[in-house]
Amino acid sequence: MNIVFIGGGNMASAMIGGLIKQGHAADSIHVVGRNDEGRAKLAATFGTPVSKAVTDQAAIDAIGAADVVVLAVKPQMLEALAAELAGLLKHALVLSIAAGVTVASLQKWLGGYANILRVMPNTPSLIGKGMTGGYLPAGVADASRDAAQTVLEAAGQVVWFDNEDALDTVTALSGSGPAYVFYFMEAMQQKAIELGLPPEAAHQMVRATFVGAAEMASQSPLELEQLRKNVTSKGGTTAAAIAALDAGDCFETVKAAVGAAHARSVAMRGG
Repeated sequence: MNIVFIGGGNMASAMIGGLIKQGHAADSIHVVGRNDEGRAKLAATFGTPVSKAVTDQAAIDAIGAADVVVLAVKPQMLEALAAELAGLLKHALVLSIAAGVTVASLQKWLGGYANILRVMPNTPSLIGKGMTGGYLPAGVADASRDAAQTVLEAAGQVVWFDNEDALDTVTALSGSGPAYVFYFMEAMQQKAIELGLPPEAAHQMVRATFVGAAEMASQSPLELEQLRKNVTSKGGTTAAAIAALDAGDCFETVKAAVGAAHARSVAMRGG
């Protein structure tokens, strides 16, 4: 499978690294990126061919032969990029990871090109632990979905939706979600230091606690509520902590945070 990445930032690098680790040939991946240092780093790290612009002959040839073209640039750059791409695409699946840009907009900017999927990965993709939500429009061929699955699973897990509006919730949940986790970790670490733990110990213990709890949640057949209850003995320390969280309406606050991120995602795409 020939793959072209337009944009060579962190997310593209994560996918390229995952693909190569899975045995994908480096010379079948072409990267187009404006940043000179970034291109040089990608070529040195992965051995992939690189170009500076989609109008370079090497990029034109790669796009024409591509099975998948991944749009990994900032959303505000997509309309101008699409104008350059229109006419270069032959049969490739266009896979967009840009937030807030709908499939309909991409189809319009690409002159009616229809073989397009839109996905929303998250930052743990950088370590192969990503969670990506994807919109699968009606009429897109199974082969296109399978090609996208191969690229995306190089960086983690994938869930598909037949409703594009679901990606606003995906953005609010898994896209922004790592920041919520880091926020909670930050607060726990700071309080542990205030209570007398050395910063290095607090740092280590908070991270290990979250990694262990997340792995338990991943492996256990139990619902999250039951896992929480299993740690919470009546009248014990955990019960006191949960009571303090409830007193601050923490559960509803977290829900409100996800709702705010969802509303912002809708607004960004003009919904």
